[in-house]
Formats: sequence, C-alpha cells, structure tokens
Amino acid sequence: MKALLLTPQTAQWVHLLCEWLALAGGFQLYRWQRRRASQEGVLQGSSFAVVLGCILGAAIGNKLVFWIEYPHLWQSAATSLGAWAAGQSLVGGLLGGLLGVELAKKMAGVRHSTGDQFILPLIVGTVIGRIGCFLAGLNDGTYGLLTALPWGVDFGDGVARHPTQLYDMLFVLAWGGWLLRQRPRWAGQSGFAFKLYLAGYLAWRLLVDAIKPLPYDYGAGLSGIQLVCLLALLCYTPLIVQQARRVPA
Repeated sequence: MKALLLTPQTAQWVHLLCEWLALAGGFQLYRWQRRRASQEGVLQGSSFAVVLGCILGAAIGNKLVFWIEYPHLWQSAATSLGAWAAGQSLVGGLLGGLLGVELAKKMAGVRHSTGDQFILPLIVGTVIGRIGCFLAGLNDGTYGLLTALPWGVDFGDGVARHPTQLYDMLFVLAWGGWLLRQRPRWAGQSGFAFKLYLAGYLAWRLLVDAIKPLPYDYGAGLSGIQLVCLLALLCYTPLIVQQARRVPA
C-alpha cells in the first residue's frame, strides 16, 4: 500500500493542523463531560488550575522527552531557536501533563481525582494527531521499520514499512474503549481507569517502539522514549496495584 506523498513543507502544515485539531477536540470533549456531570466549568475555580497545570506540564514534557529521544541533536540546536521549538513527544506530553495536573491540584488544594475525564479526550486527540503523523510519512519520525506483512505502507522510499501510526490509533481505541466501558464498575475508585489507561499506553509504547527506527541507543537497544516509559512504569505501577486492591471483584 502506498501512502499519500506530501512535500516536507505541506507535511509540516498538515501535521500542525492535526495537532491543533487534536488539542481543540480534546478540550471540547473535556468541557462536555464536565457539563454532563453538572460540574463547574473548566475556567472556573480549581478546574482552571487543573487545566492550566495540564497544558503547561504537557508542553514542557512534550519537548523534554523529544530531546531525550534525540540527544545527538543538542549540538546543532544550541544556536537555533527554531530547532529547540521543533519536535513532539506524545509520551512526554502525557507524563508532563500528569505531573502538571498533580502539582496544580496540590497548590489549589484539590484532593479528589480528576484523571478519568481525560480518557476520552486523550483517545480522540491521539487518533487525530496520529492521522497527521501518518500523512506526514517520512517527514515525521513515527513510521516503523521495514516489513513484509501485507499491510506494510510505502511512505515514498519504495519500501513497505510498519504503519506504526495506525497501530497506535487502533491501540488507544481498543484499550481506551474497553476502559470506558468498565468505568461504571469502578465508580467508587475515582482515577483508577486513568491510571490503567496511562500505564497501558506506556507499556504499549515500550513494545511498539521496538519496531521503529532507533534514533539513539541508550543501551540494550532502548530508545529514549522506551527508557522513559520503562522508568515511568516502575514508578507508576505500585500506585495502580495499591488502588487495585480496593476495587471490588
């Protein structure tokens, strides 16, 4: 199968458009869920602090993990502001957003969990964002290694590659959809579904990034994103296990 081929400049604009659509769509879905639950608006009271913490944390984590993934670009980026502004990392955005929300909640005195309402926006945002990645093809670093499988995609270099962008979309739809169906069972354990969503996505990226080109080897064939996922899972899994013990069978 051959993908739609775009020039690098067009691919950049298409990717940027999908990023903004993903953010806007996710934000509107979050607002809709809060209105449906008769909760305060996202720009009111403590909710504003949570949203602001999420945005700022995601922006910082987004860039930080990208530079962990591509440390060899630091030297060339030292004198280029444009290079520092380039690059995205979904894993970095998720982890940065999580830390930003938790810090904002602590500062605002919010004690209840707010994570479960982020699942649907994250699913939709990831799907829209990955459409942009797929259309960008070789101009984006999210494509997979060469494959002989019948669904391999030619992104313009004449060889079939794993369409890992599509794999990502299918995973979040399946995993996130299943968790959304289970939420009524876990109504007494607020935040549990989000913890599972995040841990599942980190584990997925740890696996699927093994069939992507390796930008920089941190040892044992692990990329920067895989290393971040592994460390985050080691820190986050005990929290999930602790809460899982309180979930009714």
